[in-house]
Formats: sequence, structure tokens, C-alpha cells
Amino acid sequence: MAKDMTRHDRVLPSVIEAIGETPLVELARLGRDLDGRILAKLEYLNPGFSKKDRIARQIIEDAESDGRLRPGQTVVELTSGNTGTGLAIVCGVKGYPFVAVMSKGNSVERARMMRALGAEVVLVDQAPGSVSGQVSGDDLALVEQETHRIVESRGAFRADQFRLAGNMRAHYLHTGPEILRQTGGRLDAFCDFVGTGGSFAGCAAAFKRRNAAIGCFVVEPEGAAALKGEPVTNPGHRIQGGGYSMASLRLINRADVDGYLTVPDADAVAWTRRLAREEGIFAGFSSGANVAAAVQLLRGGYRGKTVVVMMCDSGLKYLSTDLWE
Repeated sequence: MAKDMTRHDRVLPSVIEAIGETPLVELARLGRDLDGRILAKLEYLNPGFSKKDRIARQIIEDAESDGRLRPGQTVVELTSGNTGTGLAIVCGVKGYPFVAVMSKGNSVERARMMRALGAEVVLVDQAPGSVSGQVSGDDLALVEQETHRIVESRGAFRADQFRLAGNMRAHYLHTGPEILRQTGGRLDAFCDFVGTGGSFAGCAAAFKRRNAAIGCFVVEPEGAAALKGEPVTNPGHRIQGGGYSMASLRLINRADVDGYLTVPDADAVAWTRRLAREEGIFAGFSSGANVAAAVQLLRGGYRGKTVVVMMCDSGLKYLSTDLWE
């Protein structure tokens, strides 16, 4: 009997079909002194170098299927750069003009990449007192205002990653099931640095449906753990792409949250650098934060267990930052 063909055995009709089905690898070198295993989902191997390619595809295809997005209509979304890159790829292939609205506090590589992919990029000044490279909730609010203005003025479709179910569905339908298949269902915990909350929400829902005992933990920056209920003392943390000091993210089902972990900036940086040096995984700040959180679990109540984390995006997107000094 002939073996069923996977997408890797055939020619794909476009790069959109190359999104997803990323490898899961054990961090055996980083974990050699730990009692337990850390498994890393290499999301930076998506075409746009981040997990956000998945939600870009799902949001656009959901909107196409229910008629919210018309042929040739402009698509607009605020972004720290990763969702915008994914949308630039998907919209470019499908023929939709795309406008990315981004804070000037995000790394310049992201804006350059989106422009290269055909997006129009609108950069928004940071709030008074903000530091370049450290996007706060106040900065994000200014980006939201400009995004709303552009959507209204152009009659555009808003690919709203904070509100649209496609964000969570991409990970519930695909990422979570991939991890379950790759591990044979043998994982004990999952921890995920939260930006919009979509990857945590979708994966956690998939895991809980399979086995309610799988622990699912939200990861936030130390000093900006609003979801945990702590006062925000460090809104200008260094972990780009999340930790926006937002106490309510509508995509997250609190019933699926087993706990909250906080990671200092220095730990996120240190583990990101170790990922590159010891595992050959060139990722960004949030990936290091996820590993730091997994280490907390393995040194605590999950000693001897298996923890899965996301390698959210590529370190190439941070070459202009102090991450790689």
C-alpha cells in the first residue's frame, strides 16, 4: 500500500500552504542539568519567521469564507511586526493590499521585512517617556487609535488579532493538535508568553480537550504581570511582542489557565542567548522567556516532567536590538 503523501512530498501551490507543521525538538543541552524535559516548537521556521503566520492565514481565510473580506479590499492591522509579516505574506499571495500599523518602539527589521513583502507600513510615535525597543501599553494604545482611523478612512477590513476568533482557532485547529501528535500526547505542561493570548488559548483548549491534567501556564514579564493580577511596575520591559500590561485578553479562557509565571528581562535575554549558543536555535526575547518559565516549572512542581514551549519568532528580527550585543 502506498504511503500517504505529506505536504513535504509534493509541490505546494503557494507559500501559504507552507505555514505550520513545524518541528518539535528537545532542548537536551539546555536541559542537561534539569530533572525533566523541555520540548520546543520551532515556530520561527514558518515562512514569515514566526508563529503569527498561522493566525494571519486563519483570520484572512475565515473572513473570506463568511464574506467579511471582499475581493481586493484593503486589510489593516496593528502589529509588533510578526502578525504584520504574516499578513503581508498571506495578503500578497491572495491579492489584498495590506497596511501594517506599528509603534516606532519595535525593532526596525520588522518594518523593513513587511515593506519588502509589499506592505504599507505606518509607524506611530511612542508615548511621552517611552523607551525605544520597549513598547508599553500606552504605546499600543496610540497604535490602536491610528489603526482605527485608517480602517475607517479606507473602508478596510480590520484583521483584529486581539479580538477575532481566527487567532485562537489557528492554534486550536493546528498548533495544539500538531504538538499532541508529535509527543504522542505525552506532555505534562505547556507555558506560553502572552501577547494577544491566541497561541496560549488555542493550544490550551486543544490540550485540555485531550487531557485536562496537562498544566497550562501564562508567561508574563516581571513587573508587567497584569493577567496575574499584580500591579504593573515595569510597563517598558524588554520582551517585545507581548506583556502589554493588559489585564483582560478576550481570547483567553481563564478556566484553561493553571497558573501564571513571571520572567525578569535579564532571564529572558540570558536564555535566548543560550538557545542560540547551545541549541542552535536563533530566536527572540519571548522564546527565551518561555524557556525561563519552563525551567521554573521543572525546578518546582513539574520536576521530572515534560514541558512544551514555543519558539515564537526568529532572532533575525532583533539584530538591531541589544539582545545580540
